[in-house]
Amino acid sequence: MKKTYKIDVDCANCANLMEDAARKTDGVKDATVNFMTLKMIVEFDEGREPKTVMEDVLKACKKVEPDCEIFL
Repeated sequence: MKKTYKIDVDCANCANLMEDAARKTDGVKDATVNFMTLKMIVEFDEGREPKTVMEDVLKACKKVEPDCEIFL
């Protein structure tokens, strides 16, 4: 399953770091962050609950960029 989320990130480099952090999160099959559109597209592993996984993605992204937001 793929879902798109609106994000708030300050720079393109931070967006790249957030993308890497999201990809490494358990339950995420793939993730793409587009700085220009301020969107994150996340593909989830089969059988994983997107809301639960996205809470972990947000925690991982906040380690990279403390003031980032992902609107769930």
